[in-house]
Amino acid sequence: MTVQQIQPIKMGDTIGLTAPAGPVNKGRLQQAISVINEMGFNVEVGETCYEQYGGYLAGTPIQRAAELNSMFANHEISAIFCLRGGYGSLHLLPLLDYETIKRNPKLFIGYSDITALHIAFQQICYLPTIHGPMPASDLVDGDEFTLKSLYCVLTEYPYVGPIENPENEPINCLVPGVAKGVLIGGNLSVLVSTLGTPYEIDTKGKILFLEDIGEEPYRIDRMLTQLSLAGKFSDAVGIVLGTWTECSSERYANGFQVEDLFEKIIAPTGKPTIFNVSAGHGKPTLSLPLGHSVFLDAEKGKFSIVK
Repeated sequence: MTVQQIQPIKMGDTIGLTAPAGPVNKGRLQQAISVINEMGFNVEVGETCYEQYGGYLAGTPIQRAAELNSMFANHEISAIFCLRGGYGSLHLLPLLDYETIKRNPKLFIGYSDITALHIAFQQICYLPTIHGPMPASDLVDGDEFTLKSLYCVLTEYPYVGPIENPENEPINCLVPGVAKGVLIGGNLSVLVSTLGTPYEIDTKGKILFLEDIGEEPYRIDRMLTQLSLAGKFSDAVGIVLGTWTECSSERYANGFQVEDLFEKIIAPTGKPTIFNVSAGHGKPTLSLPLGHSVFLDAEKGKFSIVK
């Protein structure tokens, strides 16, 4: 597999803004456009950014897929930002023009529900992508660390070097050991939804990154167990665990917490594993280059993007 070569973006380049999942109100959209402009980039705003379909979708699946295909084909657009997550990216998977996307590699940024697109682009198009903050849901209220991490990845791509948490936020070791492999993954709930489909995540020889929000521990237990039964942990060479926002239990206050589940389900695999990486549904957050090789030294709580 030959990974696609992507050019970094520079001041004055045009970023395509699209909504492959949920809708956003107009006020939030205008704020998002302003933030991208303030970063030094022009914005091409897709029609889906103004659409609402069924209450929780930004246009029909055909509209959203067509817009994403068009933005990849448009040579005036240097990178594509997903406006927000929510739900709906799965609808697009059978509708995308993967040959066009493969012929026109460019930076693609998003997370959460966008995980479905990350997986498809990496496995079908060999396109590395960025698990990073989205304009309407993150950049509008972005802190200095989040913005700096994103800007560094965008303008110094492909970034090579250590991935480091904010100061005084240690990366912890769950299972010691070292590993090297391509970094893949994203949101646990969305990732699990690909199992049994043509777009199922392939973790063989890879380092698997996971994060989530708003899931009770018993649901995280179910999803981690499903990944384990599907062989996704045993196939991986290492595991990186990000932020688990609002994932404590209200129903079972004295029951298992997320860290307990890591010990019970992930640790027995023996794969080098780190946790408390500041990436996912939290602030501040790192931007992670998915689809690139990383070196993981779990005992030291360190991992780096390598060539």
